[in-house]
Amino acid sequence: MITKLGVASVFVNDYEEAKAFFIDKLGFELRQDVTMENGFRWLTVGPPASPEFQLSLTVPGPPMHDEETAASIKALMAKGALSAGAWNTDDCRKTFAEYSARGVEFLQEPAVRPYGVEAVFRDDSGNWYSLNELNEQALDQDAMAEVFGSQSP
Repeated sequence: MITKLGVASVFVNDYEEAKAFFIDKLGFELRQDVTMENGFRWLTVGPPASPEFQLSLTVPGPPMHDEETAASIKALMAKGALSAGAWNTDDCRKTFAEYSARGVEFLQEPAVRPYGVEAVFRDDSGNWYSLNELNEQALDQDAMAEVFGSQSP
């Protein structure tokens, strides 16, 4: 049985640029940085509060992708069409202020939502992330279905 998510991946344009963004701007920690025999670089970072979680920073290309696939992924990144997930925080407004001061580009300032307070930011590769301060209703399926006007299955 699966117990939790250990590794998630995000596509980035440049390993060093992405590493600096996540460590210097978001305050993440370096988890792994090794290059395998086939040339694949396994670069992972993670938030200090989640020491078992690794975010894999992956540049599209060999050996994982052929040139055509890598070009397609890079085109989607350039358009800002990829969402890389949602990060939780205890205080969205405070985190927004800290990250803004560090140069993080926000697409949306903190706003009250039915599930809490949310801001949206972009990394240096064009991926966007939701930054959430969740409230008590956020994980209540029935409450969210009622707020958003849909039925629970």
